[in-house]
Amino acid sequence: MTPDDNPVYEFGAFRLEVGERRLLRDGRIVPLTTKVFDTLRALLERSGRLLTKDELMQRIWPDSVVEENNLNHNISVLRRALGEQATGQRYIETVPRVGYRFVGTLKYSGPIAGMHDPAPPVAPAQTLRQIIRFCTSTDGTRIAYSTAGSGPPLVKAANWLNHLEYEWESPVWKHWIAEISRRHLFVRYDERGCGLSDWNVQDLSFDTWVRDLGTVVDALGVERFALLGISQGGAVAAAYAARHPERVSHLILCGAYARGWQHRGDAGEIEARTALIKLTRLGWGKNNPAFRQIFTTRFIPNAGPSEMEWFNDLQQISASPENAARLMEEFSRVDVRPLLAQIKVPTIVFHCQDDKAIPFNEGRLFAAGIPGAKFVPLPSSNHLLLGDEPAWNIFLREMGEFLGWQ
Repeated sequence: MTPDDNPVYEFGAFRLEVGERRLLRDGRIVPLTTKVFDTLRALLERSGRLLTKDELMQRIWPDSVVEENNLNHNISVLRRALGEQATGQRYIETVPRVGYRFVGTLKYSGPIAGMHDPAPPVAPAQTLRQIIRFCTSTDGTRIAYSTAGSGPPLVKAANWLNHLEYEWESPVWKHWIAEISRRHLFVRYDERGCGLSDWNVQDLSFDTWVRDLGTVVDALGVERFALLGISQGGAVAAAYAARHPERVSHLILCGAYARGWQHRGDAGEIEARTALIKLTRLGWGKNNPAFRQIFTTRFIPNAGPSEMEWFNDLQQISASPENAARLMEEFSRVDVRPLLAQIKVPTIVFHCQDDKAIPFNEGRLFAAGIPGAKFVPLPSSNHLLLGDEPAWNIFLREMGEFLGWQ
């Protein structure tokens, strides 16, 4: 491969390899989302020159309509990745209300930089677009949410791990987004402490998760909607449906649980999960494939290499080590069993028969607690359904019948 095919930018301890789409620091990979990588690349390609916010947004989101906050968040994440605050070294200059420029000393190999402005990527003729916005919860936490598609609204309660932008191009989530957005205005949001939502938050409690769901639907002005809850998002969705039956038309739960592992009475599981939380505080976000694989093989054990690689990377990008550990602790305390009998909306519960993350019996207990709920076992070992497995087609057929898809 020639330098023209794979231009390389070097500055300080960093090396950006465009062809490999990776940033290295002293030879070690610095994880970046696709859009943050594209932001850095755009700034380096125009090193020393001012890029307006409009130019950057057009370059980075050619097929999406996003707010300026998305760009500001990208720059903030990029500055953290480059260690500007920790080292005092400044690579990115902000021109207030106008844009940004790269001001570091740059070594470049490849075509002569600055000879012409790179053309923005051309969006496919038929492409699904998501619009990302922010709303503010009752305690001041900013929650990132997105909409895609059109039709009757279907809201997905946030579940861990999540990242709106990274999921958009994901082999693990893209089939969910594509199929649901074909028939609905599909609403997704990042849980507080994760993804594009605020990370520096004091309260990561279950009650705040339920309030955040309400904040998102209120910001959208959605009066009545179908509600999807996956994994711990199922408990959040169930609690919201019990408290606001007038807002929820249908409740769909998949791989969900009504009680966290502290309430299941399994001493061995409690000991193992407590140890995993301690390990998370030490190993989360580090370039340790063995550690990341622990989570990947629990969530998608039957995945192929591309899905596993994506999920491994998601762990580094979605949350800080401390937030990941705090969330896991809160998951253990979830208990919505007292609310289940109060749910009066039509409900369908899916659970994979050999789910490695949440035991199959937890799905059965969830369905049994909701009056009139339909329970659908799925033939899979995955916690998150993949697009190429038979269980996915069963899920689509049953959910489509439940929601009245034509």
